[in-house]
Amino acid sequence: MTTATDLDRAAAQPAFQQISGRRKAKNRVAGALITGTFVLALAPLVWVLFTVIARGFEHVLTPEWWTRSLAGLTSRQFGGGVYHAIYGTLIQGLICAVIAVPIAILVAVYLVEYGRGSRLARAVTFTVDILSGVPSIVAALFVYALWITTFGLPRSGFAVALALVLLMIPVVVRTTEELLKIVPDELREAAYALGIPKWKTIVKIVIPTALSGIITGITLAIARVMGETAPVLILVGYTSFINFDPFNGSMASLPLLMASERLTINDVGEARVWGAAVTLILIITVFNLLGSLISRMTSLKTK
Repeated sequence: MTTATDLDRAAAQPAFQQISGRRKAKNRVAGALITGTFVLALAPLVWVLFTVIARGFEHVLTPEWWTRSLAGLTSRQFGGGVYHAIYGTLIQGLICAVIAVPIAILVAVYLVEYGRGSRLARAVTFTVDILSGVPSIVAALFVYALWITTFGLPRSGFAVALALVLLMIPVVVRTTEELLKIVPDELREAAYALGIPKWKTIVKIVIPTALSGIITGITLAIARVMGETAPVLILVGYTSFINFDPFNGSMASLPLLMASERLTINDVGEARVWGAAVTLILIITVFNLLGSLISRMTSLKTK
């Protein structure tokens, strides 16, 4: 016989129990530790950014900083700008991206779509892992030994771009590979069921689905290689004039300008170093913002 007491009693324990005070205390302690470590890790970055901006921001506010080079100025003369170094940085990064991005995307597509589990795919993955850990100076020395010593070609901005390619490819490959992996297999299977060839499925469905993240990864990779110093120190000479030909002659860049002006121990050289550092930070920031904007514009819109 069922009584009123039996009807009032819950059939099972509720799924959500009252959180004990001990668990709340542990949660607060863990949250405080995570917040503290985040602030500890962020403090050096904030300090570096504040120092660079405070010492170099006034130099980038003048129009001539962006429209003139240092041609005709000595190391002790104020004035001039870094127009020649900005051009060199951008053209070297652009050449690097034109070469590295197609290669990296094709490698990632092969690893995910065609070569899963094959010996060649394992060899390619191993090679990419090795490249991702190669220091920039090793890549620069390799290009110097092959491009300049073996082939006898001159030091140039293009040689710098080749060294940057070796640094950029593994970053883009890893990013693209992971993004292609998270594309649902149901999309591929639906396309195959409709009789669409595999290559067209990859081009029309798989890559557009992951395109937003791929663009973000490419932007971050470009921003990374733009600040490399070792390749420009080894593979190209510095000049205070602008050189529009990346295949011949010395070519300035922002990292190379900072390294060269740092050797002049005076207030003028120090001011140019801080100004070039702020300029490089601004350029990388603009690239990241453009990458985020393009990523949002190319992302799939869902309700």
